Amino acid sequence: MNVEDFKEYVKTKQALNTEEVHRFMDEMSDEARRVTFRLNTAYHTPDEVRGLLSELFGYRVPQSLRVFPPLYADFGKNIAVGENVFINACCHFQDHGGVTIGDGCQIGHNVVFATLNHGLSPEERSHTYPAPIVLEKNVWVGSNATILQGVTIGDNAVIAAGAVVTKDVAANTVVGGVPAKFIKSI
Repeated sequence: MNVEDFKEYVKTKQALNTEEVHRFMDEMSDEARRVTFRLNTAYHTPDEVRGLLSELFGYRVPQSLRVFPPLYADFGKNIAVGENVFINACCHFQDHGGVTIGDGCQIGHNVVFATLNHGLSPEERSHTYPAPIVLEKNVWVGSNATILQGVTIGDNAVIAAGAVVTKDVAANTVVGGVPAKFIKSI
């Protein structure tokens, strides 16, 4: 299995429950940790940060991307970022299912992107199921928010600090709370 095969497989949203998939996920997680440990254990210039993120993500990230480490990813190769994105310190990307961050997005401290979920019944709990997270353009995610698998957040939306986003968020709205609910339109 390679990265492209894995990305195609997770688009099906089927359980990640084969030996081949688990072995590949373990290998990729080891690679992601090697890069993130280098990123997170010393000072790096913004260009050096972008270089390490390019290695982690598997493509040349935009010159306009700004990230304040530390940043954590347990796969790394299924994160796509647009232009003029800012990611603050201590964000966690469980990106097996895919995380897309559109142009102009701003991500606060300690935000968690969780693209995997476990089966609910005890006999399926050891299986994980992927689904992508998509932030469209100019989304602002407040500190300590958690965005769960399968969620799309529309253009210009604001996610309040500490929110847990369990379902799609309409464009030009503010949501907050646990679980996140509509607060107002922008």
